[in-house]
Amino acid sequence: MLCLSPYFALVILFYNIFRRVYFGSIQLASRWNPKAKLWVDGRKNWQSALQQQLTIQPGHKVVWIHCASLGEFEQGRPVLEKLKKQIPTIKVVLTFFSPSGYEIRKDYKGADVVMYLPADSKANASEFLNRVQPTLAIFVKYEFWHYYLSELKKRNIETILVSGIFRSTQPFFQWWGGFYKNMLLKFSHLFVQNQTSAQLLASINIQNNVTVCGDTRFDRVLEMAEQWQPVSSIDAFIQPDKKILVAGSTWKEDEELIAEWLQQNKNDWQLIIAPHEINNAHITQLKQLFNNSILYSEVQPKNSELRTNNCIIINSIGQLSKLYKYAAVCYVGGGFNKSGHHNILEAAVYGKAVITGPNFQKFKESVELKKIGGSFTVNSAPDLTKLIHELDIETSGIIAANYVQQHAGATKAILDYVQEKRLFTNA
Repeated sequence: MLCLSPYFALVILFYNIFRRVYFGSIQLASRWNPKAKLWVDGRKNWQSALQQQLTIQPGHKVVWIHCASLGEFEQGRPVLEKLKKQIPTIKVVLTFFSPSGYEIRKDYKGADVVMYLPADSKANASEFLNRVQPTLAIFVKYEFWHYYLSELKKRNIETILVSGIFRSTQPFFQWWGGFYKNMLLKFSHLFVQNQTSAQLLASINIQNNVTVCGDTRFDRVLEMAEQWQPVSSIDAFIQPDKKILVAGSTWKEDEELIAEWLQQNKNDWQLIIAPHEINNAHITQLKQLFNNSILYSEVQPKNSELRTNNCIIINSIGQLSKLYKYAAVCYVGGGFNKSGHHNILEAAVYGKAVITGPNFQKFKESVELKKIGGSFTVNSAPDLTKLIHELDIETSGIIAANYVQQHAGATKAILDYVQEKRLFTNA
């Protein structure tokens, strides 16, 4: 039996205390918080749900892919779909930590099972892997759970991290971060986005199983752009003599800024706005903020009066990536939040100049695009007016599109590795 050092035993004790407090707080919050309730209810009776959904026949092998939320799913999706295309007989189990990922993708047809990841514990990890029996486990970007990673390592299951990105402030690289470093040691291979991440890992003696291959999001947005189809409701809304600003994943600060800008520029511009939150209360607020607007759900494409509106509010999920193509300029929201703005690549891939709020430093692609003139930052409505007036829209769009093209290829590097391992030779 493995004997733990006093230090590690103490850390495990604290981890278990944290884990119980954390999951317990979600249980408590579920009494009044709808998102917490989804988190809790979605994990009830997971064993029965998994047994009903997953049937493994002789010769079938299983890939388990875990994503924190929707953004990470989009990063892992090109790897998953290309792997499934290469080996149609594999079974796919897709797990999410967050309701914002699961609730949107629970009907995803590319997986045999879509479910919440059971809370991290020794018992859950053991039972989950007993039932799933994966040949390959894929973790996307982050989400490091001690018991799951330990059990995967114990069973010698190939476990890879894709689109990983690391910062010096993370626990792995602190003097007290041995427990977190130990979780990284459980991975068979780590595919990271940039050289900085590889150097950080090397600083803690993790280097022989690290590959810098970029971010799979570039491959994903290129796929989405290739599959683009027009949206009839938007075609009916557009006025030929006006330019379009598409504002995606917006928050309150973004929306107030854009509303002030639109009021000043309504003679020349129309707005398509897809807010981050589409609950009824927020949509009502947006209707008040943009008084000459129409909801996407209310649009009748043959209605000739539609073009009298200068704003259309997208009150449904899943449209945004298509809408950016209609823009002369794109505004990506979230840049006034501490966490930073949302995915700018979905706009850049269409050859569009991208504008964000001031918090962009966490995102490599945003920093790089701003340096070369494909993305820009504003702090106020006057900033936005001035920028758009002075902006060479066409040139900035070309820069953005070229940047996306130049950074594609991470998916191929990951699949080449999987092929070399011959994990599915008999699948």
